[in-house]
Amino acid sequence: MLKSPPQTPSSRPAASPAPGASEVFQLLRDGRPRTRAELARLTGLARSTVASRVDTLMALGLVTPDGGAASTGGRPPSLFALNPGARVVVGADFGATHARVILADLSGRELAEERQALAIDEGPDAVLGWLVRTVALLLERGNRPVSELAAIGIGLPGPVEHRTGRPINPPIMPGWDRADVPALVQTRYDVPVLVDNDVNIMALGERSFFWPETTELMFVKVATGIGAGIISGGALQRGAQGTAGDLGHVRVPRGGEVLCRCGNTGCLEALAGAPALVAALNAQSAGELGTSQDVVDLVRSGDARAVQAIRQAGRDIGDVLATCVNLINPSAIVIGGSLAQAGEHLLAGIREVVYRRSLPLATEHLRVAPSVAGDRAGVMGATVMAVDHVLSPESIEAACAALTTG
Repeated sequence: MLKSPPQTPSSRPAASPAPGASEVFQLLRDGRPRTRAELARLTGLARSTVASRVDTLMALGLVTPDGGAASTGGRPPSLFALNPGARVVVGADFGATHARVILADLSGRELAEERQALAIDEGPDAVLGWLVRTVALLLERGNRPVSELAAIGIGLPGPVEHRTGRPINPPIMPGWDRADVPALVQTRYDVPVLVDNDVNIMALGERSFFWPETTELMFVKVATGIGAGIISGGALQRGAQGTAGDLGHVRVPRGGEVLCRCGNTGCLEALAGAPALVAALNAQSAGELGTSQDVVDLVRSGDARAVQAIRQAGRDIGDVLATCVNLINPSAIVIGGSLAQAGEHLLAGIREVVYRRSLPLATEHLRVAPSVAGDRAGVMGATVMAVDHVLSPESIEAACAALTTG
């Protein structure tokens, strides 16, 4: 069950024809049944107002009766809870060569899934054309009408301006620069379409399902590129233009004059990204490694050169993360991405430098751990992004207003 952040007085939405409806609803998002009296006590609203708001939320289908509470005498008070089946969302995760899409209910529970080998460099028309066809397929499999589709969340392997959903100069996505991704999808589905970069949605997925009580977390993806999704105060921090967490192009001490694909020298990605490790290992042995999976397989086989290379990559990543620990003081750093499958050798290198170079107080309770979600983190996070939008205070108030005026 996805959890929602607590509502404080300063975060309450503006007045609407049903003031307080979103406050009542946010208390029911966690799936725990509550009585009208309990909701009135927690919100400070009059019981009659709470009863009216619950009726409105039930009319929307978002809240449903959930039996009765224990009674000290007489008829037991009614309980109400989130109705996760009221709507469905779609989460889509696109990598350089793969796509994964799921249909889920409002609790994040998966109802149907589709996976496909798909090259992102085929361009937005081909890739998003496949997506809209896949959404129809998943709705059919889940036996849900298109009218119940509430939102679509999409993760892309490149920089994204989250406000508009447009990729901006994505290095491995030719033809995608400033493509209006939401508009292309909305030609078929008239629902909100939210777009973010892959590591941000991975952070959302990992935190929401496996670290729900952790409010300060960094998710670090180590693959072809290296980036981080930053959760602070329980919320994803995208920065002014959505580029927060781009660790791959931070200069590292060992970088020297090593040229990076961005045009600068000494970048972390140029030393510790998968292409750099493949090139370094091939140079040592005239080998024919081609992908990050080849590196992982070599490490797992116990090859000393590969083990040394992945551990050094961990140290280089640790150099950058030590600064991050001092700056933002996370309580957990989760390591994911294809190279994370190399296991403890990568993590050991990261921990070695982070714990040595960060402030002792900052690392006193710090955990550096592998991803639990693995290759599902992205699609899980895209789903979370869609659900959070559908169930946000603003969306709930708008739905209540439309019901009242309609």
